[in-house]
Amino acid sequence: MLESNTTFFTHPSTFILLGIPGLEAAQVWISIPFCTMYAMALLGNFAILFIVKMESSLHEPMYYFLCMLAVTDLVLCTSTLPKMLSIFWFNSREINFNACITQLYFIHCFFAMESGIFMAMAFDRYVAICDPLRHSTTLRNSIITKIGLAILLRGGVVTLPCPLLASQWPYCRSNIIPHTCCEHMAVVNLACADTRISSYYGLFVANLVMGLDMFFITVSYTQILRAIFSLPTKDARLKTFGTCGSHLFAILAFYIPGVFSVLVSRFGHNVAQNFHVLFANVCLLVPPMLNPIIFGVRTKQIRNRILWLFINKGP
Repeated sequence: MLESNTTFFTHPSTFILLGIPGLEAAQVWISIPFCTMYAMALLGNFAILFIVKMESSLHEPMYYFLCMLAVTDLVLCTSTLPKMLSIFWFNSREINFNACITQLYFIHCFFAMESGIFMAMAFDRYVAICDPLRHSTTLRNSIITKIGLAILLRGGVVTLPCPLLASQWPYCRSNIIPHTCCEHMAVVNLACADTRISSYYGLFVANLVMGLDMFFITVSYTQILRAIFSLPTKDARLKTFGTCGSHLFAILAFYIPGVFSVLVSRFGHNVAQNFHVLFANVCLLVPPMLNPIIFGVRTKQIRNRILWLFINKGP
């Protein structure tokens, strides 16, 4: 039945998503933790959006950026998980060519946006700790709106050439993608042309976006740590550092797996394909699931509001 998939075509009408190569028999069981993480991501991020909207005391820069992060996480995991679960549960492996290219764009665009939001949150913490008297004037609502638009435009513009190039390559080898989603290099590797420009540009975007953001986050937290260690008492240092703890933990949960996944997809030729696919899915699922938990547990205002909702939800 798959013989027609290897015939010559310039633009196939559909791609076939293989799922997790070598683990087809276990995919139903693998779907259970993935589905659980997706449900937690949906519930947690919608809860963050609802609480910040309803609680006027949370209408501050930190929580506006947190809402941007929640929306980005919702789009990022929803762009991949429903199709992945349909593969695991119903063996629905076909995906329209244009839908595949669109999914490719959404994955990389919103991944870049999430990186930018973490950088903006680091800037917010820097101003709040190093220059607290100017925090309200530096990060006015109009400035936050401009930062949000800049993050959106940067993510949309720098990743746009990836799907545009991918849609122009001739595909004559196969239309079978050994992945659960239309990841950039998984699609481009099927093209029967010199695709080095796609490969190099994808690597350039990863270095430009994640590398630049990590650099500015590192600079911000270097200044923050200098300010914290200059405080006179241990209690003051711990209290101030505690305001950054959730952000730092979320940054590590996003960047460490993300950087590792990028390196494996580019240079990990000896890494088993099923491990690469599993890890790539973990990178797309774990941060959206963890972020609401991290900020909900460690942010006093959100934690108190959640407890209040549970305590006062009687008839």
